[in-house]
Amino acid sequence: MLARTANPLARSLARPPVRSIAPVLPLAQRHRYSTQPEANQGPSAPNPSSDQYQNRQRGGPFTLKAGALFVATGVGLYFYFQSEKQKVQERKRQENAAARVGRPKIGGPFKLTNQDGKEWTDQDMLGKWSLVYFGFTNCPDICPEELDKMTAVVESISKSHNIDILPVFITCDPARDDVKAVKTYVKDFHPSLVGLTGSYEDIKKTCKAYRVYFSTPPNASPSDDYLVDHSIFFYLMDPSNKFVDAFGRSMGAKEVVGKVEGYLREFEEGGGRGSWSEGQ
Repeated sequence: MLARTANPLARSLARPPVRSIAPVLPLAQRHRYSTQPEANQGPSAPNPSSDQYQNRQRGGPFTLKAGALFVATGVGLYFYFQSEKQKVQERKRQENAAARVGRPKIGGPFKLTNQDGKEWTDQDMLGKWSLVYFGFTNCPDICPEELDKMTAVVESISKSHNIDILPVFITCDPARDDVKAVKTYVKDFHPSLVGLTGSYEDIKKTCKAYRVYFSTPPNASPSDDYLVDHSIFFYLMDPSNKFVDAFGRSMGAKEVVGKVEGYLREFEEGGGRGSWSEGQ
């Protein structure tokens, strides 16, 4: 049996130390149960990690739907430009093919009667630039409009190039457009306008040479009620009676003048020949 130590200090020193057995808590729990107040607590600040997580959950600004739309637009634009490229290539191919084949053969010999009752043929056009239009005197609006346009072209070229282009009107309605009717009609237009008529067969032959369609009945009489349909072009012929170009209703007088001036320059620079002469 141990003897008691009388000295209290000695007893306290002789007593073994008492160690704490409090459990060691994780850092998160220690912070949660901490009794120490947090300094300068204010409105809670946003948690970046939480916002990033929510953005990832929502897919961010570039969603799957936006991506699909972007891809679809790109594919659509690709096929559109491919289609346009093919159209351009096909147009060039056709133009090259047309250039190799040459211009259509338009014009040829004919024999008709002018507004003075005299014979008039294609030989009367030689040595002159000419504009040839097929129509009929009873036409309500189209023929007068086209002949007015042709008159404007003739007058404009005469002033700018000092060249007199010969305007020619050939009827597609020989049954009603006799010499007298044609003479009265052409007076309303350019003073140099030549009006031509003839028999049905002569008109048909001339229209065929110029590739003009017309619907006048072959056995029509002036008293019959019928409609006349025909091609609406006037043709530019060079001094050798070679076809140069055809101008339709969609072209205004200024545009026609510009084209004619280009052909005149080409003709002069080529020494009396143009590209249209090849293959004719």
